[in-house]
Amino acid sequence: MFTVELYARVRRAVMAEGLSRREAARRFGVHRNTITKMLQYSVPPGYRRRERPISKKLGPYMAWIDKVLADDRLVHAKQRHTAQRIFERLRDEEGFSGGYTIVREYVAQAQLRSREMFIPLSHRPGNAQADFGEADAYIAGRKVRFHYFCMDLPHSDGCFVKAYPAETAEAFCDGHVAAFAFFGGVPQSILYDNTRLAVARIVKGGERLRSQMFAELQSHYLFADRFWPARQGE
Repeated sequence: MFTVELYARVRRAVMAEGLSRREAARRFGVHRNTITKMLQYSVPPGYRRRERPISKKLGPYMAWIDKVLADDRLVHAKQRHTAQRIFERLRDEEGFSGGYTIVREYVAQAQLRSREMFIPLSHRPGNAQADFGEADAYIAGRKVRFHYFCMDLPHSDGCFVKAYPAETAEAFCDGHVAAFAFFGGVPQSILYDNTRLAVARIVKGGERLRSQMFAELQSHYLFADRFWPARQGE
């Protein structure tokens, strides 16, 4: 059984730091399916209270109830089924002979499972993230692929984007300069993927050897850099 401490480390890495599930699996040495389960629960399964077993009478009707609840998401809230209405339809239309209580409890559990959950994230001021992306656009009626440099400030949700014909060292530098001018200052630190525009090579122990161009840019503007964990075996 995995420890609570490992659950906390995995959940923090993925849900707070933005690590992908694949990278988290590699970092912590567990399967990606296990990572998914860890993100669903804050503690290992052995620590959770077991749910009350579903009545055998209700078992054959659970799929029917699930479909009713799923269809309800497409209509106005005032038109959705209550547990009482579901019980009445089960009894009158499906021949259900069980009691109302087990229907009510199942409906409550099903609605809780389907409820969308949000995890609040907190970012310190002064930190930024930068990366390149790709998109298609029509210029003079012709479809072209362009590359866009993006820098955002997670604390304030400020974002700067500039498009370029290609992902080059010149575009990388120009994007930084333009972003700094747009924000009116230079972030204390910037988080990057392990792009070759910034990282010439990753040596033993995970140390990054910066490219000459990036080292000069960093020395001029005096911002700290941070990188996502290096991918292994790729």
